[in-house]
Amino acid sequence: MTDTPPATPNGTPPVAKRNLFTRFLDGVEWLGNCLPHPVTLFFLLAVGIVLLSGLFGWMGVAVEDPRPVGASGRSEDGMITAISLLNGDGLRRIFTGLVSNFTGFAPLGVVLTAMLGIGVAERSGLLSAAVRALVLSASPRVVTVAIVFAGVISNTASEVGYVVLIPLAGAVYYSLGRHPLAGMAAAFAGVSGGYSANLLIGTIDPLLAGITEEAARLIDPSYQVTATASYYFMFVSTFLVTIIGSLVSIFIVEPKLGPYDPSRADPAVLNEDGAAPLSGKERKGLWMAGLGVLAVLGLMALTLLPEWGVLRDPETGDQMRSPFFSGFAVWILLFFLVVGFAYGRVVGTVRNDRDIIDGMASGLSTLGLYLVIVFFAAQFVAFFNWTNLGAITAVNGAIFLQNTGMTGPAVFIGFIAICAFVNLMVGSASAQWALTAPIFVPMLMLIGYSPEVIQTAYRIGDSTTNIITPMMSYFGLILAWATRYDKNVGIGTMIAMMLPYSIFFTIAWTVLFFLWVFGLGLPVGPGSPTYYGG
Repeated sequence: MTDTPPATPNGTPPVAKRNLFTRFLDGVEWLGNCLPHPVTLFFLLAVGIVLLSGLFGWMGVAVEDPRPVGASGRSEDGMITAISLLNGDGLRRIFTGLVSNFTGFAPLGVVLTAMLGIGVAERSGLLSAAVRALVLSASPRVVTVAIVFAGVISNTASEVGYVVLIPLAGAVYYSLGRHPLAGMAAAFAGVSGGYSANLLIGTIDPLLAGITEEAARLIDPSYQVTATASYYFMFVSTFLVTIIGSLVSIFIVEPKLGPYDPSRADPAVLNEDGAAPLSGKERKGLWMAGLGVLAVLGLMALTLLPEWGVLRDPETGDQMRSPFFSGFAVWILLFFLVVGFAYGRVVGTVRNDRDIIDGMASGLSTLGLYLVIVFFAAQFVAFFNWTNLGAITAVNGAIFLQNTGMTGPAVFIGFIAICAFVNLMVGSASAQWALTAPIFVPMLMLIGYSPEVIQTAYRIGDSTTNIITPMMSYFGLILAWATRYDKNVGIGTMIAMMLPYSIFFTIAWTVLFFLWVFGLGLPVGPGSPTYYGG
């Protein structure tokens, strides 16, 4: 696979002809950018949710909760009811919850903690040197493929792809003289659009398996679902997502973006020496940073791999559901702090504790816009959850699919489509599955399909629309990073840039699912049957 059409002399794709699909994306971008600033938009959405909750609460909108009696979050009457925020109780909850909504927003602590370490690495010059080493030593023809692939496998390390790889991909592309947003898009597609694919078992696998198992036991009380239930299929999906993501980046997204105009960027993010050869001191610094990498990896192994590892689950000894992964942001901080310090001591950019502190402060100073976006996005997400409107939508979508009466393999087309649609509103994979699994898993088991296959299909729908919904927790962070390279980027630009990935991921992944499961009859994971025999 080549990274750019061969006719271009400078390694960048030519400006695309405005074909029908490109004009469609232009229309999406135009419509999206007609919306107000993201901060204003989230404010208006939050207000709209409050008003809508008042209307639905007054109408008494409710659905039956599919979760079993005694499940966490299930009400005593077994109903999911629209809750109004447009009354005394609701307004008091809003007033007292504004601060906790902001400080408790899931990715905020991760981003702030990680940026302390990344700031040190950036200020020391490590990130610039590492990008230049990569650009000067790697063929431009494989950069996009490497970025998408790295994005997919980064999910094993929790949030590292969002807070490290995506901005780094923008810097790599800029150093190559290519559009940095195209690099960020390729990384975002791998990290978030390919969220369920991986070569290794990640933290989400045992979590989803546990939810699937509980739902399956509504039909078969002894049924067990392992964390490796979808492993074979997700392993192969890693290469599918890499190929599709790379092709979409090369032939659709980057040509549509066209030549990059640096005048729109924040000058602080542009490095005029991005293609300068590494000096001898910088090379020595990178070797020392490499030793720092080995030291941190060794420490990580000591805390997780041995039976006495201090960061295993203290009660069960489990590795996947352990403090090691739930606190992975600390490892990101420690990693960049150690390697940044090691590099900086050699090249002379880090001499004492004040240089480290200045680096941390510098890292946080770049997050001003992100913090403003997060404040209002956190309110919108919290209000949406409080009102139960997302849960009601999810249950109604599942009931609609059930009412279609389909029993053949084609039922999975509707299933994947509904999961992808619900994912636009319920961004958490586990929250969405906890709500819909008690409907889908028993329903599809009764018509003959195994819980493992059902879970695998769910993960396709859950992944492919992550990159086009502002409800995704890290969408605001990606948008904030993008505006550093182009101050005119809006939500419409982001959605239009990522929409081709969603479309082609959904189509290709669904085709692979049908070919794998129903065409070739292969198991989706070790010991995972395709059909449930009751």
